[in-house]
Amino acid sequence: MPPTSNPTLRQRRFGAELRKLRERAGLTATGAAGLLGVNQARVSMIETGRTPVSADKVRSMARAYACSDDRLVDALAAMTGRRARGWWEEYREHLTAALIDLAELEHHATGLRVALIIHIPALLQTTDHARSLFQQVAPPMRQYEVEHRLTFRIKRQGILHRENPPPYAAIIHESALRMGFGGPAVARAQLKHLIEMSELAHVTLGVVPFGTDRFPTTGQSFDYLDGPVPQLDTIQLDSHHGACEFLDGEAQLSKYRAVLDRMESCALSPAKSRDFIHRLIQDT
Repeated sequence: MPPTSNPTLRQRRFGAELRKLRERAGLTATGAAGLLGVNQARVSMIETGRTPVSADKVRSMARAYACSDDRLVDALAAMTGRRARGWWEEYREHLTAALIDLAELEHHATGLRVALIIHIPALLQTTDHARSLFQQVAPPMRQYEVEHRLTFRIKRQGILHRENPPPYAAIIHESALRMGFGGPAVARAQLKHLIEMSELAHVTLGVVPFGTDRFPTTGQSFDYLDGPVPQLDTIQLDSHHGACEFLDGEAQLSKYRAVLDRMESCALSPAKSRDFIHRLIQDT
């Protein structure tokens, strides 16, 4: 299979995980190439995500690297082959590569957890709320840019409505619920939409109200995307202006898992969160 000059984040992550396996085995790229019967350049291309490999090749590499984690090897084998051309590819000329990578990661995620302080989660926004949000960013976007981002965001929401949706848990601070983007009518519709979405079996919504005596947070909104195994989880530090930062280091994953667990512990239960939002609707 021919190499690619612009691997996606998912392809780069795949290669990086194979590099980690090699390094844990104490092998150089040259040493690994000798074991695998290829040249060193081929190993480097694989580890940078630029050369697709077969599932069988991944398993042979894992054996050469003495990796005994069968679940991780199976997960990596499932990531092989050429990249699928998902719906997000049609936006590649209009949006940043990071946003395209985010949509692909969400598509493959086995679960998602998000924590937001000022904004409604992107996958739970109404069209009118999202449009109002994009129209007010600084520096201002041109109208066609607003529309590209808007349709892209709505299409991302499709993962929550597909046949086998991933579990989705959102922690939202009361400040986000009171922002009022788009005016009272849009704000009320957005709050009602949150209630409707929270009633889906795979969606969990927790509200952290003002006055909560503890609220562990990094001060930044973020998404936590579950991979098929914990080693393949990814953190996306959220920016509603289109820029994304992705983290996948073991220490970083552990940190953000702990933050999410602590935030969930101080949020209202799903039932109480829905009641809380109902009261906000009455006040809006």
